[in-house]
Amino acid sequence: MQLPDLAVIKKATEIVRSVMPPTPQYTWPLLNARTGTELWVKHENHSPVGAFKLRGAAVYMDWLKNNQPSATGVIAATRGNHGQGVALAATRLGLKAVIVVPHGNSREKNRAMEALGAELIEHGDDFQASLEYAMHLAETEGLHFVPSFHPLLVHGTSTYALEFLTAVPELEAVYLPIGMGSSICGMIAVRNALGLKTKIIGVVATKAPAFARSFREKKVVPASANSPLADGLSCRVPDAEALEIALANVDHIVEVGEEEIAAAMRAYYQDTHNIAEGAGAAGLAAILQEKNSLSGQRIGVVLTGGNVDQERFIEALSAT
Repeated sequence: MQLPDLAVIKKATEIVRSVMPPTPQYTWPLLNARTGTELWVKHENHSPVGAFKLRGAAVYMDWLKNNQPSATGVIAATRGNHGQGVALAATRLGLKAVIVVPHGNSREKNRAMEALGAELIEHGDDFQASLEYAMHLAETEGLHFVPSFHPLLVHGTSTYALEFLTAVPELEAVYLPIGMGSSICGMIAVRNALGLKTKIIGVVATKAPAFARSFREKKVVPASANSPLADGLSCRVPDAEALEIALANVDHIVEVGEEEIAAAMRAYYQDTHNIAEGAGAAGLAAILQEKNSLSGQRIGVVLTGGNVDQERFIEALSAT
């Protein structure tokens, strides 16, 4: 896959602006003290769907309407944020949106997708099972399948990276979570296009280690994926194109445990009064794990989303 250049990213930005403004990036004194760094947070939790996924969905739907005008409906699989982005971007263009989620998915993410106009289907015990069923339904029901990793999704996610790296251009490293890989590939595209030396560090959940194992072994290695807190990172089979891009551009990948994720969720709330879902807090969890080697540096982190069920969030805040 060819990463987008600045011209493509700026064109994608025009599309994204039709559904959302730029999100802010702040450095928070209490987080700086906690991490021992000058830490800049990109607040993708401030998007209209509470996560970065709307950006890629908007770019994808714009392409679909212009290139396949006969399409009347789309289908996607998700643990929540991708589905919310697809639902909003599709319905605003008059397209039917069908979203497949695994059984036991976040109740509040499910409600949000339905509120955005999606028809919700529960199938399978994990994201991979939902993905395979969504692909089957696309064929049998005549729906356009929206993948979870695609060049157009990367064009969309690169728009937040362009905002971030132009606003704070001298970051020594940036940490961001990896689900299927569109977010980290968008960051790589912008870092490379701007000619920056910023290191890019990926983060996965210990209970969803497939991308980290694949990165180490330099080939796709499926692994069980069941992180109760970081459902957005619970992907069992990495995308081969995303892995290839990561292998050529990512400095290293950090695995964070459930207790570390919960601690990062608490830190975001205590130090900034922002709500972070588990996947959204994973980058900060990795920084806290590696803080001894980051002292005094100017570091970036992406708070990718804040869509967490009330009970799950209260549990994370109450843990010690």
